Amino acid sequence: MINIISLEKSKPYKIFNKYYLDALKNNQKGTEIIAISSFNKINNEVESRYVNLKYINKNEWIFFSNYDSQKGMDFLSHDQASVLIYWESINLQIRIKSKIKKTSELLSNEHFKNRSNAKNALAISSNQSKKIESYDEVVRNYNKSLKDDISLQQRPEFWGGYSFFPYYFEFWEGHKSRLNKRKVFHKKNDEWTSFILQP
Repeated sequence: MINIISLEKSKPYKIFNKYYLDALKNNQKGTEIIAISSFNKINNEVESRYVNLKYINKNEWIFFSNYDSQKGMDFLSHDQASVLIYWESINLQIRIKSKIKKTSELLSNEHFKNRSNAKNALAISSNQSKKIESYDEVVRNYNKSLKDDISLQQRPEFWGGYSFFPYYFEFWEGHKSRLNKRKVFHKKNDEWTSFILQP
């Protein structure tokens, strides 16, 4: 589940919340799983991966990662992220375009302290996305970090939150007839406009 602290009162957020509650009622698993895409300027490539969305606070959506990872490097050079959510239980797809930046250190520290030692040991021991000789070495590094109880509560500087701020939502409702409904909300000059797209 997503920890929704509060939501912006605009129309797209009200619609998002309605669909989210519908998905929970329909026993949707992994509602917090989102696909997030970044742009790599050096390789001129777009890269995608799944992450867990942890919090929404008004218009700030937050997940956590290694800042030295591939996506971390991408976001440094290009502060835009494309996000995709799919909830099969209600046949709904949500496309989001957003600006992204690092979350505050205070929030990252607080979140890290509330995680399990096992999760923190992995965050500390892994040079995410970097090449390594073998999987056995991954396990050794993890076990070594897990034994160090003191450091497991201290967030390393290379790990923390990312906050993205949506300026575009597309709510796609799938139908058996293929007459899928696509409702878009686009934010410009701090105002949301909406329109319908053809299937």
